[in-house]
Amino acid sequence: MLKTNTTAPEFTLPDQTGTKHSLSDYKGSWVVLYFYPKDDTPGCTKEACSFRDSYDVFEKEGVIILGVSKDSVVSHATFVKKHSLPFTLLSDESTDMIKAYEAFGEKKFMGKTYMGICRISYLIDPKGSIRHAYPKVKPAEHADEILKDIRSLSR
Repeated sequence: MLKTNTTAPEFTLPDQTGTKHSLSDYKGSWVVLYFYPKDDTPGCTKEACSFRDSYDVFEKEGVIILGVSKDSVVSHATFVKKHSLPFTLLSDESTDMIKAYEAFGEKKFMGKTYMGICRISYLIDPKGSIRHAYPKVKPAEHADEILKDIRSLSR
């Protein structure tokens, strides 16, 4: 996990439409950068829909939401359409950016250990610094947790 009050690593990745996005595109705005393992799986869908359901509040607060996984642009497009997600999903098939944000590591599932994408999020301030890291995400409650933090940090 990256440390708070450090500069967030720059990146350029395609979204669900193939349009490229860089962190520097969002200078001047708060950014929620959330990493998730796989499109359309139960926990990842719950987390994405939680952000979707709170999207108007994030937008009102001037916060950009960017989801990241190693799924393809096509997979992201299907996921966005199926669940009416109003925010950007970025595709990092190489996992280079995911690794730069220390969101790739050892995981355990049903007694097996493997390497994969960890469910972790970062709140990045308008100057590009990491203000908060969320290493233990509860998908259904995560959006509300971040909104609470943004409100306390931006006052």
